[in-house]
Amino acid sequence: MVLILISSLFFVGIIVKVKAKIAARRMPPILQPVYDAIRLFKKGAVYSRTTSVVFKIAPLIYFASALVATLFVPIGSFGAFLSFEGDFVFFAYLMGLGKFMMIVSAMDTGSGFEGMGANRESLYSMLVEPAFFILMGSVALFTNNISFHDLFLNFNVDTNLSYIIGIASIYVLVFITMVENSRMPVDDPKTHLELTMVHEVMVLDNSGFDLALIHVASWLKFSIFGALISNFIIQSSWAVHWQIAAFFGIQVAFSFAVGVLEAFRARNKMEKNPQWILMLSAISVVIFLTVLIITQKIILN
Repeated sequence: MVLILISSLFFVGIIVKVKAKIAARRMPPILQPVYDAIRLFKKGAVYSRTTSVVFKIAPLIYFASALVATLFVPIGSFGAFLSFEGDFVFFAYLMGLGKFMMIVSAMDTGSGFEGMGANRESLYSMLVEPAFFILMGSVALFTNNISFHDLFLNFNVDTNLSYIIGIASIYVLVFITMVENSRMPVDDPKTHLELTMVHEVMVLDNSGFDLALIHVASWLKFSIFGALISNFIIQSSWAVHWQIAAFFGIQVAFSFAVGVLEAFRARNKMEKNPQWILMLSAISVVIFLTVLIITQKIILN
């Protein structure tokens, strides 16, 4: 959990720095997003008279759900603070709770723009959910374990097929992260056109302390999925210091890759997003079928 919290502080800063470098602009400090969040934390929140208590508590629940989710994520041989059989299901719906509260919060404002963003956010989350569960179910079947800690602890990259499964799983998780955080190519975080916004249009009415909580929760989600990706690479047999170094190295590489992707990749057309997200589920199904063949659940004659 501590490693995830530390890496979340510089994750978005590296993305911004990489994008600025590619665009030949002056690069801000890596901790600039942290400075911005601190400034927001010092400000009070402004609430519309049309909103209810739901709008006020939603950012806190969104942040709390991301923070609690870090307790379920192991790193290499370091066990998660909370672990039990089927914990990845609880993890997914814990993250979904935060997303649900933000959707309800956007609808609570009575704004047509925010309602439009909430509609898109809920659709994309619904479409990406099968990809995550099929992927985790495939890894659970491959390792014969059904908790985050045990299935990653027993995921040994020792054959060509396990390499393929690991690489494909990382690919799916990378783009699940992009969807969950409303980044390219599903959404453009820097757009100023409300009609094409997804996440940004949902938080138009949030300000001050509440907006800072939303930003920090987004950092945590990036770092959480980066930790899940690192577990496909870090082996429990490595020395502790190498595991920690590899974790931070993978987080930096992941944030760099996100920055490059956002710098060179254009946002999908809105009507193409569902098809693109369903592609992740299709890849997860291929991984699942591969695992069935490896474990001889399906015998090809």
